[in-house]
Amino acid sequence: MKLKHMIAALFALGTASAFAQTYTIDPSHTYPSFEADHIGISFWRGKFNKTSGSVMLDRANKTGTMDISIDPNSIDFGHDKMNEHAKGEKLFNVAQHPTITYKGKTIKFDGDTPVAVEGDLTMLGVTKPVPLTITKFKCIEHPMLKREVCGADASAEFKRSDFGMDYGLPRFAPEVKLAIQVEAVKAE
Repeated sequence: MKLKHMIAALFALGTASAFAQTYTIDPSHTYPSFEADHIGISFWRGKFNKTSGSVMLDRANKTGTMDISIDPNSIDFGHDKMNEHAKGEKLFNVAQHPTITYKGKTIKFDGDTPVAVEGDLTMLGVTKPVPLTITKFKCIEHPMLKREVCGADASAEFKRSDFGMDYGLPRFAPEVKLAIQVEAVKAE
């Protein structure tokens, strides 16, 4: 009887993974952006120009994962002096921490649509849970690539001080709003 249950479990695992699809992040259409307080008088907005990774979606079982890498050296405020300052030791310290990662452990669905991701952000060598809210999701057959492409907009909020980025506190508030536009191409 136990062998029968083991075979059934293995079959279930095999069929579950058969529905999973992997999508490769399109770096020319994916830009994590953020806004952070500037001494209480305005918000500085910036983005990262280099992102890579993959997303695994299992629509049949309504789950998935993601593995994203961001190059903090690609930070872009639209202000050269601020870009250089942000790359330095007091903020992103790109010399010691050349990568920011997000490991999405579970993608949650509402019906057939992904709506949230439970995962961990690693920045400055510190890993903390940062849940993402997916506000828009759509897949299409790309007219030029002739493959499925999925896009999403996601957002999150966290305190940079939780990751050891304490520069300017308390004059600068620690809260950061993250917004991500992402497009990913179905892997062949």
